[in-house]
Amino acid sequence: MEITSLKLVNFRNYQSLTQTFSPKTNSLVGKNAQGKTNLLEAIFFASIGKSFRTSKDKELISWQAQEARIVLNAKNRFREKQIEIILQRNQKKVVKMDGINIRRIGDVLGEVPIVFFSPDELKLVKDSPEERRRFINIDLSQTNKKYFYLISRYEKILENRNKLLKSSQNKSVVLETIDIWNKALAKEGIKIAEERRRFVEEISPFASAANAYISKGEELKIEYSGIDVESEEEYVKKLEKNFEKDFKLGYTTFGPHRDDLDIYLNKVEVKSFGSQGQQRTAALSLKLAELEIIKNRLGEYPILILDDVFSELDEHRRKRLLKFTNRCQTFISTTDEQFCEGKIIKIKNGKAE
Repeated sequence: MEITSLKLVNFRNYQSLTQTFSPKTNSLVGKNAQGKTNLLEAIFFASIGKSFRTSKDKELISWQAQEARIVLNAKNRFREKQIEIILQRNQKKVVKMDGINIRRIGDVLGEVPIVFFSPDELKLVKDSPEERRRFINIDLSQTNKKYFYLISRYEKILENRNKLLKSSQNKSVVLETIDIWNKALAKEGIKIAEERRRFVEEISPFASAANAYISKGEELKIEYSGIDVESEEEYVKKLEKNFEKDFKLGYTTFGPHRDDLDIYLNKVEVKSFGSQGQQRTAALSLKLAELEIIKNRLGEYPILILDDVFSELDEHRRKRLLKFTNRCQTFISTTDEQFCEGKIIKIKNGKAE
């Protein structure tokens, strides 16, 4: 996969930009707050359908404008493709694929697969299970659109079940209809768990190999910590068993919405006992493993985006990481030209040179 060009109009601090790219490595260099991350955010937004910095699309529109536009052109082994997104302050965003309006943003996922890493991705290892579920969901959704809609259905059913749990203080009233939501939740939840378990089994050896390579041999191990049932019937029984607790709390306490990844380094939990350098390398290794997973599933490498990563790594890890960039088209942002590789694009005040 290769991004050939990007056009921005009133996106963040870019009033107008048209930029072409190298099929290999592209280095965005400039001082802080000039627009390097904004450009990478535009690529991410066009590829994933959402920002990695905000959940409010209107924040992406330049403050003096009413509309912003992203036009991303890309190609793979088979064809060229164009994704266009129009953001408007007073209307819903418009998404087009090859000039045709798309109703569901999920249809964009996987068209231009990407892997994104920045210093903030340390939260993948350190923060709540929600971050690790998000990591799995984005990766699986890029390689399997059915999974994206599976997650969407599950979340709607979960929302309805939780509303029912909160709707009445009369337990018998809730019990009259909760069985419907239990069965619906079990049907989708068991599928999500199966997909996630398969994903972890697939990505674990790649992440271990990447970590060992970058860190000079430290042993990384990843395990899926998810629901412990194997059928819809068992799932429903688990929900029924937890009913008293769920009713008291007002929300569902069992299901893949509470899944996690257990990450171990040298047989100890890296979240609690790893140094910051080890945690960063573990998070980076998971991201690099994504490259191989997507390659295996789609037949080609995704785009790799590294936002201000090199300043956080020692020289050994930088050199090792750069070898990974030879596998795919890569975008690197940095304030230091000594970290630049390939095509150098200088960014200053929302303009590229």
